[in-house]
Parts: sequence; C-alpha cells; structure tokens
Amino acid sequence: MKRAGKVERRTNETEIVVSLTIDGDGTNDISTGIPFFDHMLRLFSKHGLFDLQIEARGDIEVDYHHTVEDVGIAMGRVLRETLAGFEGIERYGHAIVPMDEALCMFVVDMSGRPTLVWRGEAAGKIGVFDVEVVREFFKGFANEARCTIHVNIIYGDNLHHKIEAIFKAFGKALHQAATRDERIKGALSTKGVL
Repeated sequence: MKRAGKVERRTNETEIVVSLTIDGDGTNDISTGIPFFDHMLRLFSKHGLFDLQIEARGDIEVDYHHTVEDVGIAMGRVLRETLAGFEGIERYGHAIVPMDEALCMFVVDMSGRPTLVWRGEAAGKIGVFDVEVVREFFKGFANEARCTIHVNIIYGDNLHHKIEAIFKAFGKALHQAATRDERIKGALSTKGVL
C-alpha cells in the first residue's frame, strides 16, 4: 500500500495545498508562481521518487519568502503525517550529489527533533529569486517534519548548480530515510519511541 497524504495551509499571506506519495515514481505537478522554485521542487520529486503535487498562491509581489517558507512547512507536515511516528523506516538518509562543478552533501535523520544545520556559501540571486529563502524552506520543513537536516555545500562556483545539487540530494536522502524495512518494529530507536 502506498503511503500518501495531503495538507492544506492557509494564512493571510499564502494558500497552499500539498499532496505527497512517498512510494511514487517521481510524478509531479507543481505551481507556486515562482518558476525557479518549481524547478527545484520537480528535481526533489524526480530524484527522490516522490509523487508531489503543489498548488500555492502567495504574496509573491511582496517577495518570495512567505511562499517558499510556507511550502516547506506544508511539505514537512504532510511528510510527518504520512510517516505516522516514523515507524518501520530506515530513519537516516544521506546523499552526496554533484551538479557539474558544485558538490553538496545532504543528511537527514527522522528523529522527532527539528534541527537545521547549514554550512557553505549560497547567497545572491538567480534571476529574481533570492537564494537566502532556500534556507527558510528547509527550516520550515525540518520544524514541521520534526527531523534533523544537515546541508553542506562542499564547493561550487555557479549558484544555480549549488542549489540544484541541494534539492537533488534532498530527494535522494529523504527517499533513503523513508524506506521501509520489515525488520524495524516501531521507530528505529533504542528508546522505543522518538
């Protein structure tokens, strides 16, 4: 049986609907009004083999911050609800992904403890997209998914390549962490609970 869920998030700044199927094939339909961000979310979906549908409307005429952050919050919430207590999953995932000259390491622990550690240079704009909001996306995701995330931008010259490597690694690492193992009973923890 496929693990799937849907979340709606409505604020004075955004209206977001996210549907996620963990055991998918990378099919996606994403519309946030922010073309570069849509591109990154499609990469995440395809490389993580998650089926992902996102319909987001936000105050992007102000800037992209609210929409990007709230999509991260909604994605984190639907993941946590779909993985119900993180039972029977590998829990940990990691990926080191190149994108031409850029290299990124992404590590996730579905621990129940929200933490974001970000190391490396990624500042500036890609077209009109302010890259600093990518960190806010992952902060919102980690808080709502209740997971620990480490993003390490090891090196790279092209800003687009760095961000692309992050989202591809995100997909691959999360796929690994969410993988079921029938030998795991409950949450993978010596405490018996996360």
